[in-house]
Amino acid sequence: MQKYLLCRHGELTEGQSKGFSLGDSAAGTANVFAVMKNGEVFAYKNNCPHRGINLEWQEDQFLDPDGALIQCASHGALFQIETGECVAGPCAGDALTPVPIEYGRDGIYVLMAD
Repeated sequence: MQKYLLCRHGELTEGQSKGFSLGDSAAGTANVFAVMKNGEVFAYKNNCPHRGINLEWQEDQFLDPDGALIQCASHGALFQIETGECVAGPCAGDALTPVPIEYGRDGIYVLMAD
């Protein structure tokens, strides 16, 4: 497992989503996004299970208009923030791929497979 600093404390706020590119050009990049809900951070690979494409069409826009669910901008699938489970749309029953997180003294880290 590789550990990457996702962001510093305070850079992701309640009800906000944010995308991140991890790694370097030699190793490739792993695109992930994170959402803070009820003080907890949930992170997922930025990959729709229906089409295998990024979820957002505008930078850091991963949530539906109400900020209650994660939304795929391409076809409108909706996912629960806490579990990544698709609750509406063409991939209902599938789920986003979670990325383990770790809270550190200087920020929030994600753990990615080598």
